[in-house]
Amino acid sequence: MDVPAAAARADADVHHGLHSELGALRGEHPGRARNPVIKVVELGWLEFVKPDLDRAERFARDFGFVVHERTPDRLTLRGTFSALPCLVIRRGRDARFAGTTFVAESVTDVRRLARWAGANVLPFGSGQAVQLTDPSGMPVRVVAGLDRPAALAERDPLELNLGTKPARFNTPQRAPRAAAQVQRLGHIVLETTKFRRALEWYLEALGLIVSDFLYLDDLRDRGPTMAFMRCDLGSVPADHHTLAMHLGPRTGYVHSAYQVTDLDAVAAGGEHLAGQGYRRVWGIGRHIQGSQIFDYWRDPDRMMVEHYADGDLFDSSLEPGWAPMSAGGLAQWGPPVSRDFLGSTPGPGMVTALLKALGDKTNEIDKDTLTALAKAMAA
Repeated sequence: MDVPAAAARADADVHHGLHSELGALRGEHPGRARNPVIKVVELGWLEFVKPDLDRAERFARDFGFVVHERTPDRLTLRGTFSALPCLVIRRGRDARFAGTTFVAESVTDVRRLARWAGANVLPFGSGQAVQLTDPSGMPVRVVAGLDRPAALAERDPLELNLGTKPARFNTPQRAPRAAAQVQRLGHIVLETTKFRRALEWYLEALGLIVSDFLYLDDLRDRGPTMAFMRCDLGSVPADHHTLAMHLGPRTGYVHSAYQVTDLDAVAAGGEHLAGQGYRRVWGIGRHIQGSQIFDYWRDPDRMMVEHYADGDLFDSSLEPGWAPMSAGGLAQWGPPVSRDFLGSTPGPGMVTALLKALGDKTNEIDKDTLTALAKAMAA
């Protein structure tokens, strides 16, 4: 191909130089529903159950949350932005993830979704909500009409001298070595044995749209096995993914991610967590899908959480990118991905999950898929 022809092809490719060099093959999933029931506008908060709220609060403060409310049996955590609180933690015997809440544009949308699902609309604070369950069995609440707390003070992003564009003179750079200031909840990642059914549900019921699909290299004809989904805000840019979901032998929470202001907040916040004795899972690095600068940690209940900064923002015009799933394809730079992050550390729980997944004929997992997943995570 001559140079002008190649340039014309690149100009015509919406993915060139953006988030993926590859798009869908003919007939592959379009990454959005033709006529969704509603279009949620943001991720509201996540709910957890934990046995020790004092311990959960200590970690939360070290991670960079602000306590919004605290009772003997409930802990609510927020960031600095004028947004709904990020996390609600209830006291319970065993630590577990208890569900996701999305925000609809209006109470009318909540009512429309409830009619579609055959569910009841319930009063919820200053607004209304509908409680649903996705095809994986995960609790999903959709709310509207809630009051938001005012923004909190936080430091400005550091001003950087960028090569040919210096901006800081006669002033040294000194990022505070302290807990990062969480600004807001960014996204949640879930694993499911029923990926395709769950994917269709989130696209149809909540109007999410796919930013990127990942597929298993040897099994692309079976369709994608991971989707990074964002809110469809039309011409307004939205986070690259609000919900990411992948096929696996288990169903449940993988990790959640919380925005901080810049790279120094990610790094200094990590230094603070390490100094308090917490364990880093993987980082610091920069992702490929979403481009976030990331740093992953385990809380005292072994739940994985992420600090991130500088994530991609897409409007509704971009179609999904497609890329093969691989461990090496998770980051542009940074340390090698850890076994802890991949969830590939052998143990009795993993063996039990594999056997259970293979024995349930309603799942989308079989021996070929497990073999391809293992190959992808070793690549």
